[in-house]
Amino acid sequence: MQGLSIKPSTKLQLSSLLVAVATVMLVLLAGVAHGGGRRLVVSSSEDEPCKKMTVYYHDILYNGNNTGNATAAARTNGTFGLLVVFDNLVTEEQALSSELVARAQGFYFYDKEEDNAWFAFSLVFNSTAYRGTLNLIGPDLIAEKTRDLSVVGGTGDFFMARGVATLRTDSFEGLYYFRLQMDIKLYECYV
Repeated sequence: MQGLSIKPSTKLQLSSLLVAVATVMLVLLAGVAHGGGRRLVVSSSEDEPCKKMTVYYHDILYNGNNTGNATAAARTNGTFGLLVVFDNLVTEEQALSSELVARAQGFYFYDKEEDNAWFAFSLVFNSTAYRGTLNLIGPDLIAEKTRDLSVVGGTGDFFMARGVATLRTDSFEGLYYFRLQMDIKLYECYV
């Protein structure tokens, strides 16, 4: 039996065909990875975000007696501060009993010396209005009237979103409950 030999011109054609097929596959995969046909919308002005909303974040810290309604719990109480893990309610209006629009799931650290916090969490939306997540991260300088957290990504209706969430303390009841008004403005959206 003789070995199979391929002519140089056929090798070139085969290589070109493989490159073409690989290119088409990469383009198709890139389309899926970038939202399956969605197009990127980038705001041209700070005053005109591509998507905006106002929601209310409710934090009910476990105090030893409120197991039934606590949504956050201190996991450490170390030398330098406090780590709190949470699965908080996010509502459309100020009242805790108003329509649930998302869950805020993540953690924050309190700095023991300065009473500031640092947040890292996802807003998990599962409603008729929105599905998906928004990922937020940054410092919460509690003494400031407003504070900004970075929106660093998202999934679903918020695929790869970028923007800012401006926080304002809306209510504070002792050590175990606070409510934040969150004005979220997205400046990069896939639609």
